[in-house]
Amino acid sequence: MGGASSRDQTAETSNSSFFTEDELKNLKSDYEMGGVTNVKPLIQKKIKELDNTQLNIAVTGETGAGKSTFINAMRGLNEDDEGAAETGSTETTMEPTGYRHPSLPNVCFWDLPGMGTKKFPANKYLKEMKFKRYDFFIIISACRFTEHDVNLAIEIKRLGKNFYYIRSKIDNDLYSLGKGGRKFDAEEELEKIRNYCISNLQEAGIPSPCVFLISNFDLNLYDFQLFNKALEGDLPSIKKSVYILALPNLNLEIVEKKNKELKKRVWMLATLSGVLGAVPIPGVSLGCDIAILIGGIIDFRKCLGLDDASLERLAKLAGKPVEDLKAVVKTPLVGEITPEILNRLAWGSAAVVISVLELALDIVPVVGSIFGAGSSFLMTYKLLTGALDDLTGNAKRVVKTAFGIDENDPEQTSTQ
Repeated sequence: MGGASSRDQTAETSNSSFFTEDELKNLKSDYEMGGVTNVKPLIQKKIKELDNTQLNIAVTGETGAGKSTFINAMRGLNEDDEGAAETGSTETTMEPTGYRHPSLPNVCFWDLPGMGTKKFPANKYLKEMKFKRYDFFIIISACRFTEHDVNLAIEIKRLGKNFYYIRSKIDNDLYSLGKGGRKFDAEEELEKIRNYCISNLQEAGIPSPCVFLISNFDLNLYDFQLFNKALEGDLPSIKKSVYILALPNLNLEIVEKKNKELKKRVWMLATLSGVLGAVPIPGVSLGCDIAILIGGIIDFRKCLGLDDASLERLAKLAGKPVEDLKAVVKTPLVGEITPEILNRLAWGSAAVVISVLELALDIVPVVGSIFGAGSSFLMTYKLLTGALDDLTGNAKRVVKTAFGIDENDPEQTSTQ
């Protein structure tokens, strides 16, 4: 594949990447015709779209393949947690069942009944599962490749949808190979399994199948990071952002990805604050729209998993006392956001230098250096940027404590 043009790269890295090229042209045109007030409706519409975009993920496959366990793992839940999908060795799903993300309810994983049972033979299954409602499909398979897997893949492709084939229970396979002290090369065995799945899908007429080897009980192992990269490359920008923010905080790279996604929202919130004008906060030596500021901070800490419910889920998942995770959270931004805390944040944000060049690159094509140094826009931009960096640092400390990650060990922090 050829390299992207500089314009494409700018669109990819710019904080305006939630906007289509036509929307960016409209923003610029509206600003030139009537000033920054004219861009307010489109930015408000885009923020609402970010908050309300639905992501429906279908998880399907044969009975006993581990669909429910995978759904729980992707939502950071154990099987005995409230709201967890029911697991078992027999078919427990009698109809498509939606399981919403515990923090981001607009993300829903759908557990589809296993294909090939008496209740859902292949010809009936393909008609009744309402395949068109889902953004993409994950086919879970365990132990062996089946005719049902092929039929599912072909039908999904026929509908113009993407599917990702996950070979689950890989840890069980490697454990079985090592029984009795048998020596084997794990990487070689994994490659054999992967190639077997790929060749079967290719023989069925799927030219470039996406196959990933996953352990439902430790998503950091094997191909989970590669699976995420594939999804991120295929999803449109807003749904990609929603997917990333819904991931459980299993490693430092996921936290950093969330930081990058949330930074793309800062300029929009700051622009709204600039349009509305600076409103002095009682007892605080700054002016901005306090509702926008507080709403942004609350959204950041929820997406970064720093609310109490998220910390409790992560602690249980990692097998650590929740008190250990809370002990490394060193920011007042996780509690009630008071004028005093905002004032402390404002002093800290003095170190956040926002250059005219950065504004010109990251806030194309609307804001640039429109607002002055003392404006509500710039103050909100600095405060939200500082708050996001602070919360991200705390989220990383939580993850390192939960999973014993050594930041100096590339094996624990890299995706490779």
